[in-house]
Amino acid sequence: MRSSARPLAALLAALTLTAGLSAAGAPASARPADVAHAAEASDVSLAADTYDWKNVRIDGGGFVPGIVFNRSEKNLAYARTDIGGAYRWDQSGKRWTPLLDWVDWDRWGWSGVASLASDSADPDNVYAAVGTYTNSWDPANGAVLRSSDRGASWKASTLPFKLSGNMPGRGMGERLAVDPNRNSVLYLGAPSGNGLWRSTDSGVTWSEVTAFPNPGNYSQDPSDTSGYGNDNQGIVWVTFDERTGSAGSATRDIYVGVADKDNTVYRSTDGGATWSRIAGQPTGYLAHKGVLDSSGGYLYLTLSDTGGPYDGGKGRIWRYATATGEWKDVSPVAEADTYYGFSGLSVDRQQPGTLMATAYSSWWPDTQIFRSTDSGATWTQAWDYSGYPDRTSRFTQDVSSVPWLTWGASPAPPETTPKLGWMTEALEIDPFDSNRMMYGTGATIYGTENLRNWDSGSRFRITPMVKGLEETAVNDLASPPSGAPLLSALGDVGGFRHTDLDTVPDMMFTSPNLTSTTSLDFAEASPGTVVRVGNADAAPHIGFSTDNGANWFQGSEPSGVTGGGTVAAAADASGFVWSPEGAGVQHTTGYGSAWSASTGIPAGATVESDRKNPKKFYGYAAGTFYVSTDGGATFTAKTSSGLPAEGDVRFKAVPGTEGDVWLAGGSATGTYGLWHSTDSGATFTRLSGVEQADSVGFGKAAAGASYQTLFITAKIGEVRGVFRSTDAGTSWTRINDDAHQWGWTGAAITGDPRVYGRVYVSTNGRGIMYGDSSDGDGGGTDPGTDPGNPPEGAACSVTYKVTNQWADGFQADVTLANTGSTALDGWKLGWTFPDGQRITQMWNAVSGQEGPKATAANVSWNGKVAAGASAGFGFTGSLSGGNGRPTAFALGGEACTGG
Repeated sequence: MRSSARPLAALLAALTLTAGLSAAGAPASARPADVAHAAEASDVSLAADTYDWKNVRIDGGGFVPGIVFNRSEKNLAYARTDIGGAYRWDQSGKRWTPLLDWVDWDRWGWSGVASLASDSADPDNVYAAVGTYTNSWDPANGAVLRSSDRGASWKASTLPFKLSGNMPGRGMGERLAVDPNRNSVLYLGAPSGNGLWRSTDSGVTWSEVTAFPNPGNYSQDPSDTSGYGNDNQGIVWVTFDERTGSAGSATRDIYVGVADKDNTVYRSTDGGATWSRIAGQPTGYLAHKGVLDSSGGYLYLTLSDTGGPYDGGKGRIWRYATATGEWKDVSPVAEADTYYGFSGLSVDRQQPGTLMATAYSSWWPDTQIFRSTDSGATWTQAWDYSGYPDRTSRFTQDVSSVPWLTWGASPAPPETTPKLGWMTEALEIDPFDSNRMMYGTGATIYGTENLRNWDSGSRFRITPMVKGLEETAVNDLASPPSGAPLLSALGDVGGFRHTDLDTVPDMMFTSPNLTSTTSLDFAEASPGTVVRVGNADAAPHIGFSTDNGANWFQGSEPSGVTGGGTVAAAADASGFVWSPEGAGVQHTTGYGSAWSASTGIPAGATVESDRKNPKKFYGYAAGTFYVSTDGGATFTAKTSSGLPAEGDVRFKAVPGTEGDVWLAGGSATGTYGLWHSTDSGATFTRLSGVEQADSVGFGKAAAGASYQTLFITAKIGEVRGVFRSTDAGTSWTRINDDAHQWGWTGAAITGDPRVYGRVYVSTNGRGIMYGDSSDGDGGGTDPGTDPGNPPEGAACSVTYKVTNQWADGFQADVTLANTGSTALDGWKLGWTFPDGQRITQMWNAVSGQEGPKATAANVSWNGKVAAGASAGFGFTGSLSGGNGRPTAFALGGEACTGG
């Protein structure tokens, strides 16, 4: 980091920035195009850039608690996730389209979708009840979002309470429903004892249905004082009997499910004016779903002894005859034989009397799916025992499109891999196609398009139907200079080596399998060496790789470790420093066969490595920066003042320059910003134009730039966004827009050292976003002579010098001298590597390579080389054997002397 700030330029006079959603209160427009644009004062120079944003493909990775088909238009379907927004099905591409990427930083909780409703009277209308937590974790109240164009744009009505998209009970529902006869009327079941709410103006305004008698009383864990487990799960579903209304006239009979084991179903027969508990209903259970089959006049309930989605030890399925009031237990198995609850429930609208249900909490050996074709009188199962532990199945399962769903497991029967799933609280039969069914799990959406094979005795085929739906929570990202372009540390599914950003990886990291990877790092000068740490039920919490993350082996760990924490690799792979949960900071040489406690640094500190000096490591805790110069054995506190003492702080060292460190973080109630040091943390300079910053990363330098490209997630000029700087922070460019905000993006960001402008951004539920700039690398050859055809009289000499070398890589400097009589107006130098070397990164030139043949072309500022002058460039490369020097160089096919 630099010890003094560089001057920051003034705001561009013509700058305009989009402002985001209006303040909570009155209904707000959530459509980016509807939001007013305002010029904001700043003391940094900002510019705009057009980026192309896509997901790094993983496909799924999180819980899908709800799938909703429209009842009047074929192929119109939606899916909701607990933290990653909502999606619409695209039949032409058989993929999901994200609908809530506009959700901004301040309202990140709106990425948690508590319920969805699709309007059968007008299929263009769709509604989403959003909000992630009902306690203090979520700073904003919940809202009902409404769209009249199938989710392409939205308006929001903020509620006077919070919603529970990622709370216990989130798989029950749907809480939100549109009256199929009078679509201006909607109902919403609220958590936390807030009762039943109704809108009569298509979701614009809402009021409590004060006549509804029971706000619920069930909580997962009444002893929990955090507001999470002890929250009243409230009113969990609303179902209309469409037969009791007509077009334009409100439906009279409405059924409501309540989280109350003694009083779980209520009904109104007068359009919601009055309500009563239905007599004779089952007790001792919660009704997770209530689905009415109008063809037979039956209301079906799937019940569990808990609210899910993880728990549930007993369950039943009951049927209510709406005409006679008769209740009947139609469960597929005896109560004594259940060790799970029932939840997923759907009726076949094309085949009267056909329904399906799931055993959502059957974790071992697998989930179970049940099917009845006689209104629940008899059932068959997706799989049966054929003499324990062997199983026979009515299905085949093909996960080749998402191969990591096998988890790399080799279980003993009766377990199988892949599994049918777990947390299977959403199952829907297509109302227009009896052969198509989709169901959500804790990791994906599965489905079939030949479901009726079940009834004919042949097997139906289950495949992932999750393309486009990305739901991972991202903890850390790394983009090495060679090998795979991206390595990821993810919640729940561990993480991946991404060799192709647009292809689903074959497998997550294994050996060890970590439930969540909290931190990973590679050795800067030896990027084949990678270390990762994370959470697991038991040891190990750490893994090592020597082939860039392709294969792993378990590391030993010091006693007392309870969680992953952060980890750092020495620049030359000679050692590691680890700050795990449950134990103090540790260091080791080799691959962790023996750990020793580091001194001078507190437990829980965040650790990183210098990217050039292999003996230098850094740490940070509670406002103090720490430095080690002996491989992490001892740390010394630095006296830098003004750093944030509270809140999340993340920092990184710049590759290739010792002691160059950037630090981001803080809290809104204290110190918050971006700092830079060029002396290993002895002094830090705050960038005054950056109001808030949360993560920082580096990428390939722009053409002609002397410093690596900086990327930050930050607030600049009162605008939250993803920003880029090509001049070491003097000026910043916002590279996302209001349509691409993805809620909270503070955990990690990194550029790509090989592709100028490319950036990888973490989200908390929308997976890994990557963006590519529209302005290329800002370089390339100048107009003029084709560099492949030098002018007459051209002559050249080359000096090639290896300036550094390590186990599997090297650095070289090259000087091209114009020894001819004519100036070069653009140049392209070619050579052949004798030992299979590969260029990993180049500066002051644009690299190209096919096999052993390599090229370097000028950038915009060094294309003109006068007679007698020279141009220089450098690069790093990888080795797989020797490092012989190229013996011949050519300028556009004309041989150069030297070498």
